[in-house]
Amino acid sequence: MAETVLITGASSGIGRELAKLFAADGSDLVLVARGEPALRDLADELRARYGTDARVLPHDLTDPAAPLALAGELRDSGTHVDVLVNDAGFGAHGPFAQLPLERQVEMVQLNVAALTALSRLFLPEMLARRRGGILNVGSTAGFQPGPYMAVYYATKAYVLSFTEGLAGELAGTGVTATCLAPGTTRTGFSRAAGMEGSNLFRPGTMGAAEVARAGHRGFRAGRALVVPGILHRTVAALSRAAPLSLTRRIAARLNGNGE
Repeated sequence: MAETVLITGASSGIGRELAKLFAADGSDLVLVARGEPALRDLADELRARYGTDARVLPHDLTDPAAPLALAGELRDSGTHVDVLVNDAGFGAHGPFAQLPLERQVEMVQLNVAALTALSRLFLPEMLARRRGGILNVGSTAGFQPGPYMAVYYATKAYVLSFTEGLAGELAGTGVTATCLAPGTTRTGFSRAAGMEGSNLFRPGTMGAAEVARAGHRGFRAGRALVVPGILHRTVAALSRAAPLSLTRRIAARLNGNGE
């Protein structure tokens, strides 16, 4: 029986590219995002190209009730999730005191609470079967504080810490946890975050397909942390070693606009 892979944020970017890679493995897919038309287009593409079963479940995971509703749908249909990919997430750019409160709370709900809830909902069955895993998409933003994107950086620090802690708990169980922590990536993220003109998206930007390949490969190898690209691995290592006062100043400059 083919494994079943649930991917949130599957309609675009890294999530879409990961869906293609798992489909190429012969996995059955459950595709989750808000935009149903884009999900259906992807499902049709995957069925035609790989012959995989691709199920579309549109959900807005900024709604606190959505993870339980999603898990209930799958339970009622008898679907067992073997691999959970938590890719859905977004950022917002600007001074914390000026950004809309509702948008920032939604960011915490999606990037942190929904990821945590889905992991808790599907992990026990993986442990009972002694196979499967969780792939959480974090960011190199999680390695340091981030002025002008303070909430986003904090949510990605949670994803990194949570996943590495979970990986330690799961050692020897047959189930793995991997954090994919890319640096700047060419997706719709910068446009949605309102930071297309920031300094951050100029050097070292990678493509979504390249990032997804690194994450998929690292997950299959059972690695706890994957940082794609030599430049981004170097930055992540330096961020962990450098004083917070220094990394804070650097992030403030990179997240600023203009020269």
